[in-house]
Amino acid sequence: MENLDATIDTMENSRFAALYGSLIKELTLTSELSQTDITCLLVVYYKFSKANGPQCKQMTKKQFYQIFLVLFNVASVQVIERTLLAITKDTKYVSPRAWIHLFDLYTTKDIHVRMRFAFEVYDTKGTGVIDREQVGTACEKFFYGEDEDELNELKADMTEFLMKKFDLDKDGVISYEDYSTVVEQQPILVEFLGWLFPSKEDKDLMAHCINLQLKLN
Repeated sequence: MENLDATIDTMENSRFAALYGSLIKELTLTSELSQTDITCLLVVYYKFSKANGPQCKQMTKKQFYQIFLVLFNVASVQVIERTLLAITKDTKYVSPRAWIHLFDLYTTKDIHVRMRFAFEVYDTKGTGVIDREQVGTACEKFFYGEDEDELNELKADMTEFLMKKFDLDKDGVISYEDYSTVVEQQPILVEFLGWLFPSKEDKDLMAHCINLQLKLN
């Protein structure tokens, strides 16, 4: 395997190839990312795993949190937890497959994939629908100020507006069918309950840090 990282010597590169060579080929067949993109991402993953000790072969959740804070500028614990749940059910580690899946989600242009991910993150109760309470809780992050009465009124108005906008069948909850119907007509509303995907600036930074050709090209 070609040595893509100047900080990894020939012996270390051979070890990396032995660990991830077959996985890279497998993931290339199912991912929109190129083989070089996946390899570069796994080099980063390999370095994080290596920092946990010579016997550790996986990234820890603590490291994953740090990456979100630094690389993606996400400080919401709930968003990180829900994103983790969307890519892995492991409670301690993030596997290399989950790591690549995350970047597939963050780079895809497929609106249906983006909608499925966003809805799963927003569905904090795991019921398959988003109720008024969940919408209201999300709206609390939209407004800041010192006048508590005014803030409560703004939050209530926003909650009511979003429920009317997305609860198409008027059953009191937002189903995936409701949500996807609205977003297919107005794709900008895919993140209607708060920011989930990296901004263009963050993705450009990510691409340069990881040598992600999909974005650099």
